[in-house]
Amino acid sequence: MKDNFSLQSLQYFQYRPTYPNELFDFLISLTLRHENAWDCGTGNGQLAVKLAEYFERVFATDLSENQIKHAVKKENIIYKVERAEKTDFINNQFDLITVAQAIHWFSFDDFYKEVYRTLRPNGIFAVIGYALLKINPFIDNIINKFYTGVIRNYWDKERRYIDENYLTIPFPFEELKAPVICSQHEWTFEQLTGYLNTWSAIQPFIKENRSNPVDTIINQLKESWASDERKQVCFPILLRVGRKYKHGYH
Repeated sequence: MKDNFSLQSLQYFQYRPTYPNELFDFLISLTLRHENAWDCGTGNGQLAVKLAEYFERVFATDLSENQIKHAVKKENIIYKVERAEKTDFINNQFDLITVAQAIHWFSFDDFYKEVYRTLRPNGIFAVIGYALLKINPFIDNIINKFYTGVIRNYWDKERRYIDENYLTIPFPFEELKAPVICSQHEWTFEQLTGYLNTWSAIQPFIKENRSNPVDTIINQLKESWASDERKQVCFPILLRVGRKYKHGYH
């Protein structure tokens, strides 16, 4: 698993979008028990905090100690700095295991073995993420060109799994039909630019070019933002959900 976010952990905490209640309502409707959940690759803990409203205990792990440091604390969340592929959890411990915007960094085979080991019979596994944000045609066009042009060569190769809506990742589970969900937010211009600066391609670009690529589109974005203080922002949610096969993982 790669650690691409330690340097941006505070920005990640401030500017990354949250997930809608509709997502949690769906996941909770599938889980037979609500004792233990594991949020793997938890980052700033935003998903773990919501899960803590439904589960007795939530274990939240991340490779980045800096991310864990800035994560939101709750009494029933246990944070740990651990690799996704090797944990000290006991067998059949979890009713639900989630991975939000992180599975593309993992070693699939090793991680899935760990999921099968720690997930209870009939437990639920959910891969969650979000696609490129949508605001309006003018702003979307600027961001799309920036994404596929200016910083195209600075994304890790694993980013393609998000571009492919997580449909091309291995998924050795009994897959369940997931609803179409959009995470809606009302953002200021500062929130938009703050979010863009959390992208994992930004730091490699800065390191190589000694300049921030977001600065190249700031004026265009400002013009398209016009005088509105806030705009509606939609993140299409990527979601694959399944139960582990009774015969196990091979």
